[in-house]
Amino acid sequence: MSVTHLAAEQESVSFTDLSRNPKGVAARAAVLGQLRVTHRDAPDMVLTTAVRAEHAEENLTTASRLFLALMKQDDGAKSLLLALPEVFPWVRHLDPEEVRAFTVELLESLSDAAELGAGEAVHRAIVSWRATARINADPEQLMESLRPLDGDNHGQVEVRG
Repeated sequence: MSVTHLAAEQESVSFTDLSRNPKGVAARAAVLGQLRVTHRDAPDMVLTTAVRAEHAEENLTTASRLFLALMKQDDGAKSLLLALPEVFPWVRHLDPEEVRAFTVELLESLSDAAELGAGEAVHRAIVSWRATARINADPEQLMESLRPLDGDNHGQVEVRG
């Protein structure tokens, strides 16, 4: 079984290693806490213990509820808004109303991730607002984004169900 160092404390094995030596890979994952399983034809997976996954879920729920509670208090909301540029330096390219909107969307998506298991919402909120900041930071892109669209027909819209 080949174990590769990916990041500071994360190791990985191939999917082939997992299929050839499931007990050894599972034991290694238990010792490490988590182990990345790489796959040539599919997204990587992370093998972890149920207890570790439950603790991560509990941590996310606690943090989400704490941040939502802080947002309901003037001083807490002010502190979160002041701390945001340290976590997301690109918010300096958002106007104050956009920063507030991003903060609310981020906290709501964290709540959705914690309470509903909808973790993709957090990623989507960050990526969307970072794209807005990137456009705001480039005068040419900003002017283009504010330009009215020509005509009424903007093409087909795909509806996913």
